Amino acid sequence: MSTYCFSPGLLARILAAVLVMAGSVVAAAALLVWLVGAPSAVLSVAVVLAAVIAVAAGLAPTRVAVPFLTVVRFDTTGYRVRFLRSAGVRQGRWSDVEDVVTATLSGHACVVLRLRDGRTTTVPVDVLATTPPAFVGDLEAHLDAAHGYRRLGRR
Repeated sequence: MSTYCFSPGLLARILAAVLVMAGSVVAAAALLVWLVGAPSAVLSVAVVLAAVIAVAAGLAPTRVAVPFLTVVRFDTTGYRVRFLRSAGVRQGRWSDVEDVVTATLSGHACVVLRLRDGRTTTVPVDVLATTPPAFVGDLEAHLDAAHGYRRLGRR
């Protein structure tokens, strides 16, 4: 079984967005206390909540949460894709895969698994914590093991 998570650069951008949102909550609470005269406990709760969110977001990508943050998983029977809006088919069996091609979609290198029924699964390799050749090699190894798959095509 192989698993792939988000790349560290993408996780850093997500963490930055979470920190900005937590800071916005604290700023809104400070304005509420200042403008409306709300109790200072409101600001204290907002600061504690922001700190908890920041710590949780910072620890989420560590090895403790890796099983929950897996984006692509290959096993002996098939594959599963999570957290990608444009993935198409989220899971499938290796026997359903007709072929695999590389493509550039919206300026991003992608691997497209074309299924026998005409549907596709698209994985932008740039968002994964691996190199495109390593991902493609692992994908081909799983397909070969499943049913003597022919090598990756290009389009």
